[in-house]
Amino acid sequence: MTILYQRWLALCNQRSSELALVDLTQQRQWTFGEIQARLRRIPKVTGLVAPQGFSVETVFATLRAWRDGLILCPLEDQNQTAPPAAFLQQLPEGICHLKRTSGSTGNPRWIMFKPEQLMADVDQIVGTMGLDPSRPNLGTISMAHSYGFSSLVLPLLLHGIPLVWAGGFLPEPVADALQSEFAPFTLPAVPAMWRAWAAAGILGSGIGLAISAGAPLGLELERDIHQRFGLKVHNFYGSSECGGIAYDASDLPRSDGAFVGTALEGVELCPSPEGCLEVRSLAVATGYGSSNAQEIGPRLQDGVFTTSDLVEFLPGAEGIRILGRLDDLINVAGRKISPASLELCLHAFPFVRCCLVFGVPSPDPARGDDIVACINPGEHEEGPLIDTLRNEISKRFPPFAMPRHWWICQELTPDTRGKLSRAFWRTKYLNHRPPS
Repeated sequence: MTILYQRWLALCNQRSSELALVDLTQQRQWTFGEIQARLRRIPKVTGLVAPQGFSVETVFATLRAWRDGLILCPLEDQNQTAPPAAFLQQLPEGICHLKRTSGSTGNPRWIMFKPEQLMADVDQIVGTMGLDPSRPNLGTISMAHSYGFSSLVLPLLLHGIPLVWAGGFLPEPVADALQSEFAPFTLPAVPAMWRAWAAAGILGSGIGLAISAGAPLGLELERDIHQRFGLKVHNFYGSSECGGIAYDASDLPRSDGAFVGTALEGVELCPSPEGCLEVRSLAVATGYGSSNAQEIGPRLQDGVFTTSDLVEFLPGAEGIRILGRLDDLINVAGRKISPASLELCLHAFPFVRCCLVFGVPSPDPARGDDIVACINPGEHEEGPLIDTLRNEISKRFPPFAMPRHWWICQELTPDTRGKLSRAFWRTKYLNHRPPS
């Protein structure tokens, strides 16, 4: 029996008859006591526990792993494979949870957590955001992903925040949930979901606290939702390696798209010598499950996670700005350009549905890289769009930062997490390079 399970038992004893979990897809619900009663009927088995994230069964699988002292390894879908037995046998003592990195910035890796680190993460999130059992979480994101597990599963099992599972993010079931007897909700989601819900016009009521994470939240979308629905979407910045990092608790839309918020309670932030963000907290993972110490040593060790995000600290304690990623910087004749800064400028235009900026080798060796701007403009005409964007960038950036290639690509859309893989689209561009 782990300390996580002991904490669940204490919570369950206090709240036994109160509503804990609702599955709207199956029209079923459980009190805390009924969850525990069902758990008692699940036999003890050995081996890795690897639930998939789009089912309330993730909740029961988590408790079973905690009860039986097994390692929990949530998987996004059936295409992901669990780590092999030989890998599990080499894990340090006390590891109870494995998270899989997305692989968007390199090869996927397994991140190792002990119980105390999971508890610290959820305690920091609940304390900073003021989550309360009187306002349930509405589940639309995968509970296998770090964001979903920390925002939905852990608050339920360790803080008693009820979870109402909508089964996905399609507008119709989410609209039905927002009109249900369980509203108002705390609704954690990703920007692509908020965009779809705003387009469907379903955000009028039922949301007590709106949270966006997993990818940058565009200013235009944030302002549009606030203006049309009177709803402030709070930006939440975190990482699989350390859980929550920063949170924008303000009541009004941001004026700066690079601003991600202030540090969560119990989280200490500082810049690394390279200008990247260093995170210190009790929630930082033990390490990566890898034999290549040189690959992982500088990034995650001794309770410190060094991100690849270039950061600027605002005066006093007023938060941080993310300026881009160190490994994404584009080198144009020795000058470094952050693609994220160009993307923020492009996203300011309402007709830019989605965009991505990256560097490709220039035909001129002395130049180093050429800048490519990949744009999904929706139904907007290609010619006037590029002229408009080129003119606006020229007002804000020096000539060397101007994209040399413009790729109009209707296929460019975020994945279910709201992320775009720069490496994937760069490779796609190089393999099928369109005319400039």
